[in-house]
Amino acid sequence: MRLRNVKNAMDIINNSPYMILNPMEYKGRYNKDVFHNDNPIHLEIGMGKGNFIIDKAIKNPNINFIGLEKYESVLCRALEKLENYNLSNVKIIREDAINLADIFDKEIETIYLNFSDPWPKKRHAKRRLTSYVFLPIYDKVFKDKKVIMQKTDNVSLFESSIVNLSTYGYTIEEISLDLAKTDIENSLTEYESKFMSQGVKINYLKATKK
Repeated sequence: MRLRNVKNAMDIINNSPYMILNPMEYKGRYNKDVFHNDNPIHLEIGMGKGNFIIDKAIKNPNINFIGLEKYESVLCRALEKLENYNLSNVKIIREDAINLADIFDKEIETIYLNFSDPWPKKRHAKRRLTSYVFLPIYDKVFKDKKVIMQKTDNVSLFESSIVNLSTYGYTIEEISLDLAKTDIENSLTEYESKFMSQGVKINYLKATKK
């Protein structure tokens, strides 16, 4: 969701040690030249204010996390939170997901899609991050086995994701219509915390493809 403009947003972005300002220059070299290790790289598309990726990085120091966010106002909130930590396994990129294949080359092991825009109108269905437009893009950035994890409160988006992923050759390995009632390890997003406090059920799936 787009927020109000943040004062000095570009200064915050340009001066943060967590930002990758020239992501296309590192294509194919993220492990070597960005993280300086061989740990797996996980990507959150639409990272919002950063709660999810920060919690994931703290709990999993042997995994590298990259957050992708196209709205600078939201991204700045995440960067402000990151200032309170010293996380060597987190980097942030300001970019649209449609350009992922220009940024990565078979380097990503897991993609997280948390509370993505549902694009409810039929004419906008191709903009959904599990549509026929984006799934082939993910093929180009995944390393080996493809893993997509999705959380959403939107039932229509969830249903279309199941259909699209299955049609594209993914296997749904885990699924829940009420994530809070499972024992699945979970890091909360900002939206998720709000929704759960209101009793909103969270849909979750883990899909894989060899």
